[in-house]
Parts: sequence; structure tokens; C-alpha cells
Amino acid sequence: MLQIIGGKHKRRKLNAPKTDLVRPTASRLREALFSICQHHIEGARFLDLFAGSGAIGLEALSRGASHATFVEQARPSLSTIKQNIELLGEKENTTLIAADVLAAIPKLKDRFDLIYVDPPYGKGLGAEVLSLLDKHPLLTDGGIIFIEDSALEEPPLTTLKLKQKRQVGRAQLFEYFSL
Repeated sequence: MLQIIGGKHKRRKLNAPKTDLVRPTASRLREALFSICQHHIEGARFLDLFAGSGAIGLEALSRGASHATFVEQARPSLSTIKQNIELLGEKENTTLIAADVLAAIPKLKDRFDLIYVDPPYGKGLGAEVLSLLDKHPLLTDGGIIFIEDSALEEPPLTTLKLKQKRQVGRAQLFEYFSL
């Protein structure tokens, strides 16, 4: 069961896309993520890449983020994100972009305090996104990028630096900041 685990929407149930292509982020990893960024979340602008069900961005809103932008390409996921936004009454605090993440990043004009990247495992997309975020700085000063992946081969970076890597179950959570 997918639900919000903290904040004003705590215990509210969310819909999950009806497809095997989406791997919802485990509640243990979500807890670790929001534990790390708890002092950065209040009033933050949050970017959720490969948004799936939208649970991560909605969790951020529940915990005090001021706005969440979701980027997702798959139709079942887009429909689910819309439903979940409406379920929580967060339409005014969200932007949903129906696009391929790699194509969307260079076109984004906003800057974000927190960026969460959850690409499909085993396809090297985490490294591709990290490289794009290095070239197209969307992170505010003091902002954090989190990448959830099973393994991440770090590309050469000039504007971002790895702060830490944590193993949570079979996933790894990588935390980057801007130089």
C-alpha cells in the first residue's frame, strides 16, 4: 500500500500506476531521504524526475515544501500523478510536465532547492541525468540532488559534488550538492 508517511497528509493513501514498469520507492528509503533533507524542506521548491506515482513530490509537499514539479513520460503514471494531486488537494502547489526527463531538463527554467531522481534501474539513466544537471544548473545555492539507483557510475562533473552515498535495502541513495 502506498501512502504519505509524514507531515500534514500523513497516512493518506495514494494510487499507484497499474503497470509493472513503475517501482514505487520503499517507505524505508523515503524515510531516509526526508530525514536527510528535513532542515531544507520547509518552503522548498521540489523537482521529482521519473515521478512514477508522484509519491516523493507529494511527500515533500506534505512535509512543508512550497511547490513540487513532476516530470514523467508514461501515460499510466501521468494519470496516477494527477489523481494523487487531486486526492491531496495540492493542484495549486504542483506542476506536472508530461515529457521525457532527458528532453525536459534543458528546457526547465525554474531553479529548485531539492531534486529527486528515480530512474529505472540498470539503464544508466541516473548518470545521464546527473550529467545533464551538471550542465544545466537547476539547483539553487545550498540545494541538494538525490538520486535513487541500484548502481550509479558517476560521470565527470564540474558543478556538482557527491556528498554521501547510502545503501537502503537493494537501492542506493546518492546525495549531491553544487560547488
